[in-house]
Amino acid sequence: MKVMKFGGTSVGSPQRMKEVTALVTKSGDPVFVVLSAMSGTTNSLVEISDYLYKKNPDGANEVINRLEQKYDKHVEDLYAKEETKAATREFLRSEFDYLRSFTKELFTSFEEKSIVAQGEIISTNMVVNYMKEQGIKAVLLNALDFMRTDKNSEPDPVYIKEKLRASLEENEGAQVYITQGFICRNAYGEIDNLQRGGSDYTASLIGAAINAEEIQIWTDIDGMHNNDPRVVDKTEPVHQLHFEEAAELAYFGAKILHPTCVQPAKYAGIPVRLLNTMDPDAEGTTISNATEYGKIKAIAAKDNITAIKIKSSRMLLATGFLRKVFEIFESYQTPIDMVCTSEVGVSMSIDNSAHLGEIVDELKKYGTVTVDTNMCIICVVGDLDWSNIGFETLALDALKDIPVRMVSYGGSNYNISFLIREEDKKRALQNLSNTIFNK
Repeated sequence: MKVMKFGGTSVGSPQRMKEVTALVTKSGDPVFVVLSAMSGTTNSLVEISDYLYKKNPDGANEVINRLEQKYDKHVEDLYAKEETKAATREFLRSEFDYLRSFTKELFTSFEEKSIVAQGEIISTNMVVNYMKEQGIKAVLLNALDFMRTDKNSEPDPVYIKEKLRASLEENEGAQVYITQGFICRNAYGEIDNLQRGGSDYTASLIGAAINAEEIQIWTDIDGMHNNDPRVVDKTEPVHQLHFEEAAELAYFGAKILHPTCVQPAKYAGIPVRLLNTMDPDAEGTTISNATEYGKIKAIAAKDNITAIKIKSSRMLLATGFLRKVFEIFESYQTPIDMVCTSEVGVSMSIDNSAHLGEIVDELKKYGTVTVDTNMCIICVVGDLDWSNIGFETLALDALKDIPVRMVSYGGSNYNISFLIREEDKKRALQNLSNTIFNK
């Protein structure tokens, strides 16, 4: 069985919902479908929560009424039969009454998560009702019945597998199984969400739990490109990536995929395909454990980077120096992207400067600190094993006219990274494309 995940834009209108239905039933084989909320809905639900935090129930009710009117119109456009329209309107009425109930009670983050979860609950119910109207044997499996996190807020794969397989056995013979992406329960039974990767993470966890043939992530673009098409001319989709290559690209700027969301698929050895709902016949990008040797695949960029250098003569031959430095970043929950060391200093880059002042103050206990802001990490991804002579030289040659603050190479077989000024980003990306791909 294949798992097919559709994002908010893919189910963003009644017409799109009809197109998704045609896609998932095209082969005639049983499929497992994961849906996000309709585009714009989650933003409205967050806005409702914001009004309730601010103790403004009138503002919340205004947004609720506006959202309800929008969905009423969707019902008219989506369904043909009056009984389906009536059943869906009744469901929506109960949903919006539920949202209004929060305007009368104490509001906390727990209630906010319950409110935000309704976007996926609404979209899945609407699509299942449409499929049933079309005579398709579709079953809605509530993600809150099987998707759970543990006390560390990490997915509980044993629980997910056990509950999900039981649900599938109870509903054996269906053509389409549908569930909500993003939402789950936590270890205490409260409504929560998966945070990182959202619906993509749900699809990957389900794929691993049912040992799916393939996991498909459907968006509004045709897979990962070999460079940023918003900045660079003549980019092309990358048709094959190793999981490690995809994770590097996702972390360093390829927004189509969250770097952690495909880990369950990677460990289960299940390929992930990135496909385009606007162009369903396009090849897209396949991510698997297979490596294409001797190829540079893609380039990505990550903005808003800060570089911090600490220099100290006391560092020379001093054990424990790096541990003390890294513990400072850990105490402020600030991840480090790149690290370069010498005998008398260490440079690091971070993408979260919320505690930059405190971190610098602490680092000054151990040496002289300098900070460079408005920096950018350029990441070149492919088969960059050190035995591939000349690959790193090719990347460096493309940047020969651009000042490079740091270089990171050797920490991964799939990545070489450069820290440059943000103002040089566009030129760097174009130069790399011209040198590596457009020869």
